Amino acid sequence: MIASVGFSASQDVDSALEPFVELCFPVRGTYAPADHNYALFAACVHLIPEIRQLATLSILTIPGYADKQGKILLTEHSCLRIRISIPQIPLIYKLAGKSIRLGIHEIQIGIPEIFTLKPANKLKSRIVTIKGYSEPEPFLAAAQRQLDILGICGKISIPIDRKGEFSRKTLKVKRFTIVGFTTEISDLSDNDSLKLQQWGIGGKRHLGCGYFLPSKGGINV
Repeated sequence: MIASVGFSASQDVDSALEPFVELCFPVRGTYAPADHNYALFAACVHLIPEIRQLATLSILTIPGYADKQGKILLTEHSCLRIRISIPQIPLIYKLAGKSIRLGIHEIQIGIPEIFTLKPANKLKSRIVTIKGYSEPEPFLAAAQRQLDILGICGKISIPIDRKGEFSRKTLKVKRFTIVGFTTEISDLSDNDSLKLQQWGIGGKRHLGCGYFLPSKGGINV
């Protein structure tokens, strides 16, 4: 019942914890669809078909200002962030200088900066999806089991939104709507923080899910 976390349960995760990096590609354009998770992945696969086979690769959706009409306005700070192992850098670097189309919107991808992952004691993912778990309490229990498999110790929670409800998010993939939750994990050791940033939890990490970033109030080292 536990969704794949990008490795088999028999795999020694610690031995597989080779250095990962984050490529941050600046993007230029005016608008992008607000829900562009699948379109972005498909555009990357079109340019680099091998991406489809990279189980540990994670792609974060492009940030911008929502116009409340199904689009986001791109800014000078909008970027495409992709996490990969160091040997995969030359492959993913092929995105630099390319143009992609997200719906009716064309976006130019620039030359990336490359960053190593840094530990923080609190990490947050905008959306984590675990197949079969669309209610908060069962979701948290399933997420905890995935942390246990990874050997990660931390306090997991779902933030409360402005309506006073658990922060539930949705993701559209073709004709399907997938339910997930914003997820915070705190009290992380340095090693566990790096491990969580590399492996994530839940599924759909090619679509921006389970991509953990330092949370406001987390301590960067």
